[in-house]
Amino acid sequence: MFLVVFRNRKRADIDYPAYDAEADRMLELAQAQPGFLSFKSYTSEDGEVIALSEWQDEASARAWGRVAEHRVVQNRGRSEFYESYTLFACDAPRIHRFNSKDAA
Repeated sequence: MFLVVFRNRKRADIDYPAYDAEADRMLELAQAQPGFLSFKSYTSEDGEVIALSEWQDEASARAWGRVAEHRVVQNRGRSEFYESYTLFACDAPRIHRFNSKDAA
């Protein structure tokens, strides 16, 4: 598995309907990419967003980064939507699981 963590803060003056439409389209497009496994996004009380995407492998995640429509939206994100962001990418993350049903 290849994990991508996208931490971001949005600008105070962004056009949220435009952002939401772009985000919905990018999720739809990502889900159609070979190697896509999952996507979830969380917003903290202070407004920071953590978006997690899981990919079958690094090649799949990098291929997603090169999709033309995604590249256009990435540029728009920098120019119109994001105050700041940090992207973390991790190949073969160490995974620990717990499920109370399994512990019984």
